[in-house]
Amino acid sequence: MSKIRIALIEDHDLTRVGIRTALLQKEEIEVVGEAANAAEGLKMLKALQPDIAIIDIGLPDKDGIELTRELKATSNGEELATKVLILTLQDNKEAVLAAFAAGADSYCMKDIKFDNLLEAVRVTHNGNAWIDPAIARIVLQQAQHNPPKQDGVSLNTKNSHQYSEFVDDQETIEPYTLTERELEVLQLIVEGCSNALIAERLYITVGTVKTHVRNILNKLCADDRTQAAVRALRSGLVG
Repeated sequence: MSKIRIALIEDHDLTRVGIRTALLQKEEIEVVGEAANAAEGLKMLKALQPDIAIIDIGLPDKDGIELTRELKATSNGEELATKVLILTLQDNKEAVLAAFAAGADSYCMKDIKFDNLLEAVRVTHNGNAWIDPAIARIVLQQAQHNPPKQDGVSLNTKNSHQYSEFVDDQETIEPYTLTERELEVLQLIVEGCSNALIAERLYITVGTVKTHVRNILNKLCADDRTQAAVRALRSGLVG
């Protein structure tokens, strides 16, 4: 089986080393290159053409959003082999929407858990958008109220699926028979809490949380926590 080839563009040495070390724990992943700024990063990406570029939004010479825009512009309208996963400490609306308008494929917070980062890498590699549950609400609201432009910039066709997957389902979502406890767990999922944190907040065991999560996914017909969060927000199950 071919490995997922990843390039890292991150200016903080310790963060970059930490991400690389974490990724290399999985045999399916190969880190093919690293860069500490946008200029070196763009040259590296053009030369190596990795499957995924993990790009920090706060680079010293140029932000990761502009780097993403320049990278996508090199495709000349063709399907770009390299997918972009933005890593950031910022969860503000402007940063999130600008990243997607630039053509980012996925968007993760820097405090993401290792298992979630691996999930984000796999989902992105498979051609889908992975959006941190903590910021899913921002993208959902934009998709519902102003699809699909940001500051007058139309999203390109390649990138428009990130919004369409939130709004293509226009049928009314039927009320779900979630218990009060499941709704509490769902609210914490939307806020980006891990199973361990949910257990701590609700004074229940991690095993019980996993049971609730499994029931929630079944009732929402969701494949994963991110999809459950988006459907919960869309249907008004949580605020």
